[in-house]
Amino acid sequence: MPSFFDFRVTGIQGEPDLLGPLRGQVVLAVNVASRCGYTPQYTGLERLHGELAEHGFAVVGFPCNQFGAQEPGTDAEIREFCSTRYDVTFPLAAKLEVNGPGRHPVYQWLTDPAQGYAGDIGWNFEKFLIGRDGRVLGRYPSGTRPEDKGLMGDIANAISSE
Repeated sequence: MPSFFDFRVTGIQGEPDLLGPLRGQVVLAVNVASRCGYTPQYTGLERLHGELAEHGFAVVGFPCNQFGAQEPGTDAEIREFCSTRYDVTFPLAAKLEVNGPGRHPVYQWLTDPAQGYAGDIGWNFEKFLIGRDGRVLGRYPSGTRPEDKGLMGDIANAISSE
C-alpha cells in the first residue's frame, strides 16, 4: 500500500518529486488559494513550518482553483504571491485538482475510505496531517486555523510519538 511520500507531485518550480524528499517528516498537507477568505492562514502555516522544522515537520501547499475560482493564477504568479505577500518558504505543488475526474492521485489517496478520512474536499485550506510513516493521522476542515489547539496538539503528538 503506498504512502503519502510515494506519490509523484510536481513542485511549483517544476521539481519532479515534491514529496519524496519529505519522507520521514510529519507533514501538514493543505489545499491553498490566493483569493480566499482563508488565505490569511498562510501566515500561521508559515509560522508552523518555520518553528517546527527542526522537529521534522513541514507544511506542503497544494494550490487548487476548484473552489470559487479563487486560485486563477499561473504557478509563477502563485509562487510570487505567496513569497511576497506571506513570505512562504514551505514547499508548494504545481496547481492541481483535489476533486472530480481530474483529481490528482495524491488526493485520490488522501480521500480514499481506506485512509479513514473519506470524502471530497469541501473548500480551500482543508488540511491533512501525515505521520512520518506516510499514513494519514487526521483531517481538518478549512476553518481550522493553524493555531487551533486541537490541530497543534495532534501535530505535537505526531512529532513526539514517531
